[in-house]
Amino acid sequence: MRKVLFVSLGCDKNLVDSEYMLGSLADGQYEITQDESEAEVIVINTCSFIHDARDESVQNILEMTQYKDEGSCRALIVAGCLAQSYGQDILDELPQVDAVIGTNSYGHLPEVIDRVYNGERVVIKDGLKGFPDISGKRVLTTGGHYEYLKIAEGCDKHCSYCAIPQFRGGYRSVPMETLVKEAEYLAENGVVELILVAQETTLYGVDLYGEKMLHVLLKKLCEIDGIHWIRLLYCYPEEIYPELIDTMRAEKKICDYIDMPIQHCSDDILKRMRRRTKKDELIGIVDTLRNRIPDIAIRTTLISGFPGETAEQHGELMDFVRTMRFGRLGVFAYSREDGTPAAAMDSQVDEEVKAERRDDIMTLQQEISAGNNEKMLGKELEVFVEGYIPDDNVYIGRTYADAPGIDGYIFFESERQLESGVFVNCRVTDFSEYDLYGEII
Repeated sequence: MRKVLFVSLGCDKNLVDSEYMLGSLADGQYEITQDESEAEVIVINTCSFIHDARDESVQNILEMTQYKDEGSCRALIVAGCLAQSYGQDILDELPQVDAVIGTNSYGHLPEVIDRVYNGERVVIKDGLKGFPDISGKRVLTTGGHYEYLKIAEGCDKHCSYCAIPQFRGGYRSVPMETLVKEAEYLAENGVVELILVAQETTLYGVDLYGEKMLHVLLKKLCEIDGIHWIRLLYCYPEEIYPELIDTMRAEKKICDYIDMPIQHCSDDILKRMRRRTKKDELIGIVDTLRNRIPDIAIRTTLISGFPGETAEQHGELMDFVRTMRFGRLGVFAYSREDGTPAAAMDSQVDEEVKAERRDDIMTLQQEISAGNNEKMLGKELEVFVEGYIPDDNVYIGRTYADAPGIDGYIFFESERQLESGVFVNCRVTDFSEYDLYGEII
């Protein structure tokens, strides 16, 4: 039995791919290990979204090459976005790497391992259409109580700063019956929170059914026994539509939460980014969401220091953040990606300035987040229990307004022992910039 170590880097969508790869090896010939020194097969599922992600991927590959020289590793395999982008170059530059598997080719993993064991060095990069042929089930790695459901692959937006279409391909929805079947499998295995992800979730179904069908998919998922919460990530603002909002209002299982990346508010910058919204439209979308779903938690992401961004436009973005008071907000300093239109633009902003502007926004958001959290004092909230911290004798959980890994937590004590994955009711008694503190009811 071959011992396999997996390293999954980058986003939650990449994690789903890794879980499918693990599932393709669940045939009795492989044993999953966390010990690098005893692993005979090491698979690194890489990210190539921005420069820092590529650096992390390369560093992880370099760290694992030592186990080809010193450990038990016989097959070092690089998969994912970096593999799709650089393919043969990875094999040429790193002789310890045995195989490269592109983003749409991970179904070949068992075959690739066999070929490496037979002495081959392999590059497999299938075309970026359709989906990998994956037989078997996912191996769940998040603890089993929440899981990501990837409803589509690729993107057709072609924002000027983004290289994702280059290594993920065009937008393609997963058939609805496939997603419902997968969600039922997840529920049968103890998952109580489904988190819908894609490069863009709001366009789901357009390519398959000729119209947006996310609201229909959501209704079908809400019918599955065992699923308690459903959460939406990566909803492009211009694609949010009335039926989706109506479904979010009507279905109790859908969290009053939406992740809606807007990137900037300056009309000039948005145009240069090739975004499809203007400032007034963004304000209108946020107002509509808040009017229709009064307690909705809106998460967004911004880019600081985009080429040509002036001090005045940065100030405009600061004023916008101050006015909109988003519940959750993250900021990336602009990353110059080869092959994208923005990389060739004049007036590239200095790295120090980009970082300063990012920090300005995050400092402001800290104040806003603390103010938002103060308004939660005394409120009673349903809480998803994530775990227990023995040293502090407290449980850690999440409210409807908190996605795992990117948002805050609520900390509380309980006289009775609680299992991870259960739901309890808590009253908020204190707060910090990003987290809440409470007592169980």
